[in-house]
Amino acid sequence: MPPEARAARARIVLATGNAGKVREFRQLLARHAVEVLGLDGLPAVAFPPEGDDYAANARAKARAAAETLGLPALADDSGLEVDALGGRPGPRSARYGGPGLDDAGRVAKLLAELSAVADADRTARFVCVAALAVPGGDIRTARATCEGTIRNAVRGAGGFGYDPVFQLADGRTMAELAPDEKNRVSHRAQAVAALGEAIRTLVERAP
Repeated sequence: MPPEARAARARIVLATGNAGKVREFRQLLARHAVEVLGLDGLPAVAFPPEGDDYAANARAKARAAAETLGLPALADDSGLEVDALGGRPGPRSARYGGPGLDDAGRVAKLLAELSAVADADRTARFVCVAALAVPGGDIRTARATCEGTIRNAVRGAGGFGYDPVFQLADGRTMAELAPDEKNRVSHRAQAVAALGEAIRTLVERAP
């Protein structure tokens, strides 16, 4: 079978229901010869409760999807660590402020907590651990970070989550970057890139 035929049949399912992550994962995996599947239309996956460890959360989500669906699965756990808040919200970033808040509400809560913090002390980083699980096989993980500071007001219409207040060294927020720019510098882009060899192996071994 020619390599092109094998590559066309390789599939990876994205172990997340976050629409922003699905969109970014699809863009990040576009360079690989894989069919990228979302969870829509597939059997329901029972994901375990998330804890306070990025790697453990990512591995558990990838493993749950891979074993339930019988397909290689890619998951990540990511968060925003703010130094002035002792590293919070960290792995609880998506749950920060409780279940009643959306992205805008969580950003507003963050800015309120930092309202008395000087600009020079608003250093922060995005952290991502990505995990690639194969049914009945190993799990590969990669960790990456992206350094920045927290602005005192939102700016930019792109991205999702805390992107509108996360300012990079060049003065732009993550939400002001074009998708291709974000997919070169973001924590998620770097973590997925570090799994490139494992993804290429999946393509080569596809039936």
